[in-house]
Amino acid sequence: MDSHEVDPSVRVRGARVHNLRDVDVDIPRDALVAFTGVSGSGKSSLAFGTLYAESQRRYLESVAPYARRLLNQVEAPDVDTVTGLPPTVALAQRRSSPSSRSTVGTVTAISNTLRMLMSREGDYPDTPARTGPGHYPEGTNRLYSDAFSPNTVEGACPRCHGQGVVHEATEASMVPDPSLSIREGAIASWPGAWQGKNLRDVLSALGYDIDRPWRELSPAAREWILFTEEKPVVTVEPVREPHRIHRPYQGTYTGAKQLLLRSHAESKSEATRARAAEYLHTAVCPLCDGRRLKPEALAVTFAGYNITELADLPLSELVEVLRPYTPGTEALAVLTQDLTSRIDVLIELGLGYLSVDRESPTLSGGELQRLRLAGQLRSGLFGVVYILDEPSAGLHPADTAALTKVLDRLKNSGNSVFLVEHDLDVVRHADWLIDIGPGAGVHGGTVLYAGEVDGLREVADSVTRPYLFDEIVRPPRAARTPTGALRLRAITSHNLHDLDVDIPLGVFTTITGVSGSGKSTLLHAVSAAAEADADIVRVVEVDQAPIGRTPRSNLATYTGLFDTVRKLFAATEAAQARGYGVGRFSFNVAEGRCPTCQGEGYITVELLFLPSTYSPCPACHGARYNPETLEITYRDTTIAQVLDMTVDRAADFLADVGVVARALHTLRDVGLGYLRLGQPATELSGGEAQRVKLATELQRARRAGTVYLLDEPTTGLHPADTDILMTQLNSLVDSGASVVVVEHDMTVVAEADHVIDMGPGGGGQGGRIVAQGTPEQVADNPVSRTSPYLAERLT
Repeated sequence: MDSHEVDPSVRVRGARVHNLRDVDVDIPRDALVAFTGVSGSGKSSLAFGTLYAESQRRYLESVAPYARRLLNQVEAPDVDTVTGLPPTVALAQRRSSPSSRSTVGTVTAISNTLRMLMSREGDYPDTPARTGPGHYPEGTNRLYSDAFSPNTVEGACPRCHGQGVVHEATEASMVPDPSLSIREGAIASWPGAWQGKNLRDVLSALGYDIDRPWRELSPAAREWILFTEEKPVVTVEPVREPHRIHRPYQGTYTGAKQLLLRSHAESKSEATRARAAEYLHTAVCPLCDGRRLKPEALAVTFAGYNITELADLPLSELVEVLRPYTPGTEALAVLTQDLTSRIDVLIELGLGYLSVDRESPTLSGGELQRLRLAGQLRSGLFGVVYILDEPSAGLHPADTAALTKVLDRLKNSGNSVFLVEHDLDVVRHADWLIDIGPGAGVHGGTVLYAGEVDGLREVADSVTRPYLFDEIVRPPRAARTPTGALRLRAITSHNLHDLDVDIPLGVFTTITGVSGSGKSTLLHAVSAAAEADADIVRVVEVDQAPIGRTPRSNLATYTGLFDTVRKLFAATEAAQARGYGVGRFSFNVAEGRCPTCQGEGYITVELLFLPSTYSPCPACHGARYNPETLEITYRDTTIAQVLDMTVDRAADFLADVGVVARALHTLRDVGLGYLRLGQPATELSGGEAQRVKLATELQRARRAGTVYLLDEPTTGLHPADTDILMTQLNSLVDSGASVVVVEHDMTVVAEADHVIDMGPGGGGQGGRIVAQGTPEQVADNPVSRTSPYLAERLT
């Protein structure tokens, strides 16, 4: 190639990230490239772990010396060379932060423009009429755009500080059992451990009787202890204990209410905030009526709506309110043109049912990724590689065509689009296909094929091939007869209004419909009705919420198998000779864990003006334990090495340990054999977290009369893994249980005994049952948007 020519491909040589086996592959730029393969085959390791990680490393090399000084703490991908790699933007399916102040509007920047529109073009009360479009007479006082934001001092309601709700702590909520003394824990809202003891000691030093039952204290004493805003400092003389020295110290007392409200508002720990909320009464703010803004901002209207009313409209309705004002070149037209163009992209991506004020933590990973994708279309970037993680996740087949058009627009703007994808329609649309496998974990990591999609037909080892080219022959579905019905009447929630529906029991039921049609709302209603039904033995709701909020929670700890593994190590001769108990082998206990990273396995690297990143701990190199603990082995393997095993590898290693083997085989059965036992809960996708929960449930004794409820369990699954999951769900039904699933995968829907199709559209256009019955009956319905895709799958 001539030295002046630009290499048209990204060339990877010797990639060994995770399970990749010295992968060499050429990936064309300026193309839509799909990475396929079973779950755990190495798709994300190549796309995110190699390409994106290498791009990030190169970017850090180009910035300030301060950042370069920290580069030795940022792990580089294990790859020989990567050439021809432009800057990359990764849009992964990470969950949003738990802050309720993050919304659809803040993620997409629609909120900023909407506030500007209200400031400049809103109708203010008690002001003269406009002299022309967008023009007020001189001297008209208008609010700045910040006054329309609940996240600023200028705009936030002074009573609730922009939260829309107020939290009150009462004596009854903080002291649920007044027969207890303070030493016995009367003030239940106090923190535990040393902090609670410190507060008790300080109160005692202040002269309060902490051993008298709460109800016997004087009203004045109870009032001061709970509600004082003073912060007295007193010398505390701790109780002396044998063999321990306790020196006097200066202790500060904080009122119980003040401490509780501060924990709820300021704690970085979600668990601490959740605990504080248990002792608070939450009510809609009486000043702003839950609308979060000052009265003067709420008095300004546009097209008859104030800003909170506009932000509460589904995007599909909001755009129609704004569209009549787009013609022209005045500020009014410019602002509404900007808003409608942003919203049109979101509607095109199947998100028209969302509202501007929808809180980010309530969105799925797929919805968040598509919001960010819409933002990239507006960025105007050129020559960038976009790496996306299943952008079709959570999309109804009717919306998939619109997604591929958006991806084409991104590509045609001069960019490369690399997708990790399982949706076969999206894969068929790709310009180039990279299939990795053949299996998961140690059985994968090899590029089986790289080329145009049709060329995969010739690759016999590809698990993707028979599904992509419709070569799978499925046996006829045996009809099952319901054993009864769960009758729901007059359901009214979100966009469901007076809905009546019967859910058949003892069979496999799917709830279908376009995004926002009311599927998940109906599933929650089924859960509530099933809980109240005396004939139903047990209700198991398996959702996509994370199995843990911190990296300390992992696959092994959540399923409970790690307790048995720790007992195995504690029972070894070497451990008993040293007096090591079970606790020694927990990375949450100080005696056994690495003191540098506190058992996390990594450290946080703070980069000024850049997002924080993580690096393996320099002391334990990610093992989590101190050297003394790692000297103990079981079958010549340390506990850190066991945690680093995949489920498949551990199932062989611990095949003779009954309770552990059962747990591992169940995880295999739901398609999670590729996950590591120590994989942090925060790294699992919503679909993976849901299948971990399902596996945990499958380990229990199966009882007839149980109802299992799942929300899109095939998210993130290769079609081959979906078949494995379906075998497990059908086995539940065959054992006498009922399974109700919200699902977009027509392969799953076609195997159901009963289908309930919601719609016809999303948001206000949804909330109704369009069709129900057998898959064949729903496929024949001319109104249903699901029917043509289901009919295609049934043929």
